[in-house]
Amino acid sequence: MKKLAIFDMDGTLVDSSITLVNAINYVRKNLKLPPMAEEDILSKLNDHSVNPSEYFYNSPNFKAEHEVWFSKYYRENHDKEIRLYRGVRELLERLKKKGFTLAVATNAHRNSTSQALHHLDIGHFFDSIVCGDEVRYSKPYPHMLEKVLYETKIDREDAIFIGDGERDLEASKRANIDYIMVHWGFSDYRDEEAVSSVEELYNRIVEA
Repeated sequence: MKKLAIFDMDGTLVDSSITLVNAINYVRKNLKLPPMAEEDILSKLNDHSVNPSEYFYNSPNFKAEHEVWFSKYYRENHDKEIRLYRGVRELLERLKKKGFTLAVATNAHRNSTSQALHHLDIGHFFDSIVCGDEVRYSKPYPHMLEKVLYETKIDREDAIFIGDGERDLEASKRANIDYIMVHWGFSDYRDEEAVSSVEELYNRIVEA
């Protein structure tokens, strides 16, 4: 049995689709850019072929002001707009009881990640939380997964990564960590072996 289960956050543990769309459009408003359609935002969140700062904000790189505006919207609205996917809390409790070390590897920045995990009262489940602004390159690069391995002192062959899109899949390949894709996230990419229920996900994790 694996020892470490690493989870993507948005689209895997947390349904934050409304908040992400609104927060990105809030940044765009401050940049004097027109709003983007919900489907155009959600379809690109996990597309590893896209530079997200360029696609969302017409900027080659994320800037400090982007995070300030994004975090402001997130902080003021996440309590009304985000929720756990059904069964996620019970999944985390069962895995903990089974003896798993749990971690989060998310491209979201630390501020919004901490706000979400605190609001949903699941932060205490995780022994390691690595965010996109804490590594040189975020997913699809392997850096945050490797940072989780370093922090938990668990070998990559004893770890499994759970995500909802191509960025997560590519990061797992580059880190040489086994991967499970879920069907309920934001990505249009679908793997024929992706799981469609939390119960199926639990069984896949403990049998990996």
